[in-house]
Amino acid sequence: MGKKQKLVLVGNGMAGIRAIEEILKISPSLFDITVFGSEPYPNYNRIQLSKVLQGDTNIDDITLNSWEWYEENDILLYPGETVTSINTENQIVSTDKERHVVYDKLIMATGSVPFMLPLPGADKEGVTAFRDIKDCEQMIKSSDQYEKAVVIGGGLLGLEAARGLLNLGMKVDVVHLADYLMERQLDKTAGKMLQKELENQGMNFLLEKQSAEIIGKDRVEGLKFKYGEEIKADLIVMAVGIKPNISLASESGIPVNRGIIVNDHLETEVPNVFAVGECAEHKEIVYGLVAPLYQQGQEVAKRICGVESGGYLGSVLSTQLKVSGVDVFSTGKINEDEDTKSVKVFDDWHGVYQKVLVNEGKITGAVLFGDTKDGNRLLSLINKGAAIEEYTDNDRSEETGIDLIASMPEGEIICGCNGVTKGTILEAINSQDLTTVEQVKGCTNASRSCGGCKPLVSDLLEYTLGEEYDKNQKESICACTTLSRDEVIEEIKEKELTHTREVMNVLGWSSEEGCSKCKPALNYYLGMLNPTEYKDEKESRFVNERLHANIQNDGTYSVVPRMYGGVTNAEDLRKIADVADKYEVKMIKVTGGQRLDLLGVQKGDLPSIWSELDMPSGSAYAKGLRTVKTCVGADFCRFGTQDSIGLGVQMEKKFEGLNTPHKVKMSVSACPRNCAEGSVKDVGVVGLDGEFEIYVGGNGGTHMRKAELLVKVKTDEEVLDTTAAFLQYYRENASYLERTSSWVERVGIEHIQTVLSDKKVLIDLNQRMDEALSVVQDPWSETLEDETLLRDLYENVKVPAGLN
Repeated sequence: MGKKQKLVLVGNGMAGIRAIEEILKISPSLFDITVFGSEPYPNYNRIQLSKVLQGDTNIDDITLNSWEWYEENDILLYPGETVTSINTENQIVSTDKERHVVYDKLIMATGSVPFMLPLPGADKEGVTAFRDIKDCEQMIKSSDQYEKAVVIGGGLLGLEAARGLLNLGMKVDVVHLADYLMERQLDKTAGKMLQKELENQGMNFLLEKQSAEIIGKDRVEGLKFKYGEEIKADLIVMAVGIKPNISLASESGIPVNRGIIVNDHLETEVPNVFAVGECAEHKEIVYGLVAPLYQQGQEVAKRICGVESGGYLGSVLSTQLKVSGVDVFSTGKINEDEDTKSVKVFDDWHGVYQKVLVNEGKITGAVLFGDTKDGNRLLSLINKGAAIEEYTDNDRSEETGIDLIASMPEGEIICGCNGVTKGTILEAINSQDLTTVEQVKGCTNASRSCGGCKPLVSDLLEYTLGEEYDKNQKESICACTTLSRDEVIEEIKEKELTHTREVMNVLGWSSEEGCSKCKPALNYYLGMLNPTEYKDEKESRFVNERLHANIQNDGTYSVVPRMYGGVTNAEDLRKIADVADKYEVKMIKVTGGQRLDLLGVQKGDLPSIWSELDMPSGSAYAKGLRTVKTCVGADFCRFGTQDSIGLGVQMEKKFEGLNTPHKVKMSVSACPRNCAEGSVKDVGVVGLDGEFEIYVGGNGGTHMRKAELLVKVKTDEEVLDTTAAFLQYYRENASYLERTSSWVERVGIEHIQTVLSDKKVLIDLNQRMDEALSVVQDPWSETLEDETLLRDLYENVKVPAGLN
């Protein structure tokens, strides 16, 4: 095999990584691939950012390609690093970290940047865009401190931002220049219907308002309009549009107009330089929706790999959305003109509006509100230039989903986001023996983005498999298997399986190596079921757990020594200070869990730092006990009724090193003032006069949940036994990566109370917990005695490429 060519991707977003995925499908061994991404994350689904803001999910849940995916495909990723210049003559890219990389082929996928209105005061604190994770974090932080938000822009992004801010407890005004919402995707009738629905949800709309000035001193205090009217604002979110990010291309001599100019093969006018996504301009059009970007990714992959194709010919745009729970769809033309007629259905009572536009007898566009099931069909009809009769003369009122699927041609698009046709899905089902929606998603990308086409995918499976198809789709643990969490555990028990590879082999995994989702899950389940016999597979753990340190966005590491109950002493503080000085630690931060975090540590210094600290790891990365936060307690506080520090230390030492489905945080407060914040902890203990309350299932993250009272007990021993039983029941019944907050909400606090009220069950759970704890070892107990062994640990751990 000849020497591999060097492929560099500038931009770690959805369009660029989709192009890499397509290249790997065609020629997996053709290139050495390097990816630069300005954000400190793997590739994530930007469409789902609103869910992060709303608190429904976090960055891990919207990640499309995990750190391990880059590792498994030998892709060198440099997260948090921005390409600043391109020498197109010598074919070298340079970055803000003074890195220089030679390329044979270069793909530019720099995406777009939010358009910020050049208003006086736009530079004040509290003014933000809504484009990435950092923006979400700023908005969430503001919601903790302030009450009133103003969103400028009544398009999709603005409405999603407003919905998220409402969920975060803020009052929200939406300011929009037009006289109705989402005028680029909807006509006036649908826009007004949407406004009415959203007003019922709590949004307030100020239409036909032109923003003139952001008022306030250092921080925003309000917004002034063109004719002098003012409104109060503690936070202003600008969601008025995006523009292609073309500055790098322009400065590097690559021809641009609105976007980076490309031909039908996504080639720029500079040899060996390609562009895809929101930064690319094809035939004077810049596309901002997912489906065209993915189609471009498929074409550029063919061109780069030398596969003949007809080229990218442009896309008919369609928008299938759920805006704050309301289904809307549009495609093609959305407003009538003198040459256009329309077919309309308007059912105000049920909140349904449908309009199909016709020009010279052919369907040219559609707007659907409330009932959007015909969206993909209409898009397909427009793409093939169908006559209106093909839509109106087909009476589908009595058809089931299977009937509709059967009537669709194989070229009809099922997943508009990813451009996946009925024929593609059928071929995958038949050739790969697929039986679940999750498998179809993993194999074809259908339903991977917004998920709106899942019902159609399910109908296709039923249409293809007939009675063999199980409509009650269970959630498999990953796309490698059809088995659910419970089925996998039962099979492990019944067949006495003892190793992750054995599980995959015996239970018929579709991927011999598994994936980054199932490997750590199987490792956990095997250890939970056989704690005394199973040997933990370090290679199956997530990277931070393998390194015993958290990777930061600049490629350095965070080290958190354990401090039981948040208590430290002068000797340990001196050691931490000496280490910080010696290794030039960038920052020492007191964490929310009352620990000291050493930030900015170089990877090569980690072994020496741990050796010189001679302290156990605080497991700030663990799927297990992180911290037990405590107040000062009865010994010092005049309100304290219990020894919260003593009990907190006991709890932390008892459960230290325990593996759980997800991270666990605890606290002990000495009185009802609850200074240790037990109401947002997985386990929160509150001391009263002569007794303790134990609360469970709290979460202080983006998906905030108040803990629920589990039980009241009298003694420290009862607290420890009840907590142990709760944690063991959680360990045995929750899915891997399911927080106690989600698990308690799913199974119900009453159910857990009933289980733990049975004394025999309580004793049995404690015995199984003791068995699990009996084999728990401080991960440093052996390695700290020998720095060479510790250094070998780090040198042999394969970290995500680029984070070295």
